[in-house]
Amino acid sequence: MRITITGGGGFLGWHLAERFSDCEVNLFDFNSSLFLNTSGNHSCFVGDIRKISDLEFAIADSDIVIHAAAALPLAPKKEIFDTNVLGTRNVLEVSRKMNVKKVIYVSSTAVYGVPDHHPLTESDQMKGVGAYGESKVLAELECVKARKKGMVVPVVRPKTFIGPERLGVFEILFDWVYSGTKIPVIGSGANKYQLLDVADLVSAIELLIHSDNESCNDCFNVGASHFSSVNDDLGALFEFSEKGSRIFPTNAAFAKSALAILEFLNLSPLYKWVYGTADQDSWVDTSKLQKLGWNSRYSNSETLIRTYKWYLENRDSFSDTGTGHRVPWKQGALALIKKFL
Repeated sequence: MRITITGGGGFLGWHLAERFSDCEVNLFDFNSSLFLNTSGNHSCFVGDIRKISDLEFAIADSDIVIHAAAALPLAPKKEIFDTNVLGTRNVLEVSRKMNVKKVIYVSSTAVYGVPDHHPLTESDQMKGVGAYGESKVLAELECVKARKKGMVVPVVRPKTFIGPERLGVFEILFDWVYSGTKIPVIGSGANKYQLLDVADLVSAIELLIHSDNESCNDCFNVGASHFSSVNDDLGALFEFSEKGSRIFPTNAAFAKSALAILEFLNLSPLYKWVYGTADQDSWVDTSKLQKLGWNSRYSNSETLIRTYKWYLENRDSFSDTGTGHRVPWKQGALALIKKFL
């Protein structure tokens, strides 16, 4: 089986490449340096999903395409829409021309916006917040159009997923925990906030690859089956670290206003959908995927600790800061706040 993975050099792409190392895998990404430290029978293609010609080389003769490439929420608005919407349209069109059997699209629970009820199901209204959430909604509509043309396009909507190799905003959390710093949370921390381990997301994608076309040609939520409050899940991480970190509750309205100003001034790596939902309950119903035979392996606390262990083993080898999930992010004004906690 030949699999093409767009975003093949990213956090999820790296884990997918490792899982399917016994297959012929084409990794497609915009930067050749992202392909470092992968193993297996891989062919690497550098290109832009906004260009049809770039995609044609990578997708040719592929049986499966896993479309995981996306512009991150901190990117300029035009780049987000061009990459996430036009790029998805291009991937689907090229895959249709190349007679690809399945295109699995990695969407996001950001399509639900700020929820007013729980759990969220796949039939709930899509009302994404900000350019990223809105672009994911439009990208999913491209998938609907492709299904109407006879394509098989399973869509996964994962919660925020972490695991070994995940840095980005979580490197900031782990850096603060390692320093024994108090961890400010928006609100009291009593809310439930579901996460997901990248290994469980990979297993969901693998299941959809091997499922029959009729049952998998739909949208599926993916999230941890076991999770507790932010206080409890982070508390388990603090206990494991033995560094003395603890929760520092903040007034939600004040914290959100301050973070919105810092975001506007480009002084914070946190974006609206993150801080806008941080004090709210947030979890999705995964029973639809479970009916196909999927189950999560890791709870929130287990995946936090598992990722932190990897952080400890590798913290001295991290490269310069950047914008992807496999590199540390600049802390901006948060670094100053850290000094006072």
